[in-house]
Amino acid sequence: MWQELIQQDKELFLFLNNLGSPTWDPFWLFITHKLSAIPLYAVLLFITYKQLGAKKTLGVLITVALMILVTDQLTNFFKYGVQRLRPCHDPSLDGLMRLVKSSCGGKFGYFSAHAANSFAVAFFFTFLLKHKYAYIGVFLIPWAILVAFSRVYIGVHFPLDVLSGAVIGLFFSWLFSKLYIFAIEKYTYDIRP
Repeated sequence: MWQELIQQDKELFLFLNNLGSPTWDPFWLFITHKLSAIPLYAVLLFITYKQLGAKKTLGVLITVALMILVTDQLTNFFKYGVQRLRPCHDPSLDGLMRLVKSSCGGKFGYFSAHAANSFAVAFFFTFLLKHKYAYIGVFLIPWAILVAFSRVYIGVHFPLDVLSGAVIGLFFSWLFSKLYIFAIEKYTYDIRP
């Protein structure tokens, strides 16, 4: 059963990856680049500061940094524990796929850190700010999906890598948003006279 799932994942990867064209390559390379999200992060920081003030925004920054750190470390644990080759390192896919990025990255790719981190950030801020900005998820969730799909498009992750990363990111966004809320409520409670 596991081998059948892996084979279906490879077939889906080849289908999605080969939908690409040189016309769209620059767009997807931009989306997948880590620095392309800086304007989004700046807007989220501004909105958070505007709604929560300086002290709580500092708490959000620390929480998000810890969330990404934990997600990245778990990604590395799985990549070297599972040791699933990236599509661009898989000899069975030589000549069948498009590698859009100039370099493939590390040898192993399960699961996608880009997908995990983008989903973690998108859903963390959706959970945190949905009471003030009801439609924030309408902007953040499609962004996370685009970042996740870009990894398949450029040829460095299989769909299962991306899906697993998205689920992990969703879990950690929920966990760290609860931890942040707990910490803020406890801090607020402790400073009362």
